[in-house]
Amino acid sequence: MEQKTTPPVIKAVNLSKEFITKKKESGIKGAVKNLFFAKNTVKKAVDGISFEVQRGEIVGFIGPNGAGKSTTIKMMCGILNPSGGEVWINGLSPKKDRQVIVKDLGVVFGQRSQLYWDLRLGESFELLRRIYEVDKAKYDATMEDLDRILNINDIINTPVRQLSLGQRMRGDLAAAMLHSPALLFLDEPTIGLDVEVKYSICKFIKEINKKYQTTVILTTHDLDDVQALCDRIIIINDGKIVSDSSLEDIIDKTSPERQLIVDLYTDDIQLEHPRAEVVKIEGQRVTLKFRKTEISASELISYISKQYAIRDLSLVETDIDDVIRQIYKQQREPVV
Repeated sequence: MEQKTTPPVIKAVNLSKEFITKKKESGIKGAVKNLFFAKNTVKKAVDGISFEVQRGEIVGFIGPNGAGKSTTIKMMCGILNPSGGEVWINGLSPKKDRQVIVKDLGVVFGQRSQLYWDLRLGESFELLRRIYEVDKAKYDATMEDLDRILNINDIINTPVRQLSLGQRMRGDLAAAMLHSPALLFLDEPTIGLDVEVKYSICKFIKEINKKYQTTVILTTHDLDDVQALCDRIIIINDGKIVSDSSLEDIIDKTSPERQLIVDLYTDDIQLEHPRAEVVKIEGQRVTLKFRKTEISASELISYISKQYAIRDLSLVETDIDDVIRQIYKQQREPVV
């Protein structure tokens, strides 16, 4: 009997988006030329990208400013139409079936709010409930859940214009989940927020993903969020996907080596291991470099502890910012 495979929540094939701008010249003569002979320039914001996202994944969609992240998100939401290629959400085209698709999408743009500025937060929620035609009983149950995670009831009667940035973001996240969408787009959701609010938002994302199997697409410049949340990272630069893998795989490919720093009770250290390199010895401290594909940190620590009494130790992991910079650098370097 043939097994049915679950279709991807998102499928993009050769997805492209071009923007046409007019090239203008300065001065009076330039103004006249611009009026009658303006030249168009084409900027390819997204350049033939293809990927799939399965139900329940939390995917970090990252890249520098102008890389094409937000443009791709807007095409997936149906806000922008592709210049080429196709994208499907649950098998439907945002271009043709946007009204159907938006009922199953939640969207949060960090710098823009879907809340109503002059209404109390609760009134904004009630208005959105009616727009999305959410049953009152289901709405009440969802709000109870959202309050447990985001403490919404603390601010439910506050006018939106009086909310702090962190409070408004909590409100926007709740608003995006009122209709229990299967797919949630978060574009820079923690920008400008303090550590405590960022923690609450990360906790919210993890909980809705675990409880409802909500698929989450996260674009952010905050790599701590990516490290804390994402099973998979798609890196885009100059409109093209340059990497699509788990964070662990990316680190292993770009920076496979780790460092182990061990403080011993002796300064008479003579240490060797066939799968680790002693980088330096300073007094009672020894620094070793190793590849975790060849030996685990626990194996290396066990080996050292059989020869010396260990006073303290620390494992230095690769800095994710350095890894991402290295990927961008590799993309820019010409192939010889």
